[in-house]
Amino acid sequence: MIQELALLHIRPGQTDAFEAAFAEAQGIIGAMPGYLRHELQRCLEDDHKYALLVWWQALEDHTVGFRGSPRYQEWRALLHHFYDPFPTVEHFVKVLP
Repeated sequence: MIQELALLHIRPGQTDAFEAAFAEAQGIIGAMPGYLRHELQRCLEDDHKYALLVWWQALEDHTVGFRGSPRYQEWRALLHHFYDPFPTVEHFVKVLP
């Protein structure tokens, strides 16, 4: 199991629209093979910053399966115009419980 971490910086004045779009988009990612679960968290110090955490069975489920799928284009159309700058996405594995 791996965890994807994406730090999302949302354009000023767009957080409500982003959250509404994400509510729709989460069904896309939730239907992907290898998807386990996700969380979207808002930063307390900067309400235009979010952390998207997604748990996948394997790295390739995200990097190849999801990003290479036609559904990713729907995800992209719903969400990518909210980001400034484009998110940093990294993948992690648990070291200690």
